[in-house]
Amino acid sequence: MTTGQEQSHRSGFVSFVGRPNAGKSTLTNALVGQKVVITSDKPQTTRTVVRGIVHRDDAQLILVDTPGLHRPRTLLGERLNDLVKTTLAEVDVVAVCFPANEKIGPGDKFIATEMAKIKRTKKVAIATKTDLATSEQIGSHLLDIAALGTEIGVDWAEIVPVSAKAGDQIALLQDLLVGQLPEGPQLYPDGDLTDAPEEILAAELIREAALDGLRDELPHSVAVVVEEMRLREDRPDDKPLLDIHANVYVERDSQKGILIGPKGSRLKSIGTTSRKQIEALLGTPVYLDLHVKVAKDWQRDPRQLRKLGF
Repeated sequence: MTTGQEQSHRSGFVSFVGRPNAGKSTLTNALVGQKVVITSDKPQTTRTVVRGIVHRDDAQLILVDTPGLHRPRTLLGERLNDLVKTTLAEVDVVAVCFPANEKIGPGDKFIATEMAKIKRTKKVAIATKTDLATSEQIGSHLLDIAALGTEIGVDWAEIVPVSAKAGDQIALLQDLLVGQLPEGPQLYPDGDLTDAPEEILAAELIREAALDGLRDELPHSVAVVVEEMRLREDRPDDKPLLDIHANVYVERDSQKGILIGPKGSRLKSIGTTSRKQIEALLGTPVYLDLHVKVAKDWQRDPRQLRKLGF
């Protein structure tokens, strides 16, 4: 029997939105306390909707990470935007991220206006990347966010400044988000950090390593598909080895050369970096077999988009 003193349990879904590179993925990882979403300084690196799960005694907060909303230029762009809007209509709270080190611009306005159309969902504004801004900048940024809400008719339930990198106000943000959730039971088992299949997490980590240090024109052209992932059969139980065979797809031969690098050096370093990340996430030694393939102009080809999981 519950007494009046006992706290009720809350559970629900929160989605971070914002223009590309607004700090959404870093924030998800900071709240979950472990890397479940790839982060990169390249805009639009998130493509799958990966949920990070925050377990607390009083609540379960499920974070839905969406691709950055933007004005689409390709079929892939349109699919990403559709995915965002479908996701947002189904969550309990939408948290809009506005980087504190940049002025609010047309991209932010476009996103906030789209948010205003989603009526039932509660809306929270987050000033991200406060470690990159002065206290004066942060102060005027918060006022600008409030003014934007008034202008487009969004009633912010909270406006919170945070730095995911420095860990500032992350615990407070977690409390505020939990406060906006409906009462409900635990939705995922204890210990689950994400509901994304392991193949997708592995593919995302490989893609993150591939994007690191690439020139600006390449990121959108890189897709990764894990073709096979299984434990090697002839190994003793105390010495498992996970075999992963994955293809990195680009759109042109010239891009293939860039990813492989002189004498395969770049591909080797992509393999080493991503293998360590996958091992850390899954807790198992990994043998990673990587190949670079060309899927000509895949971002504009519906058949190839389907094959690559979009």
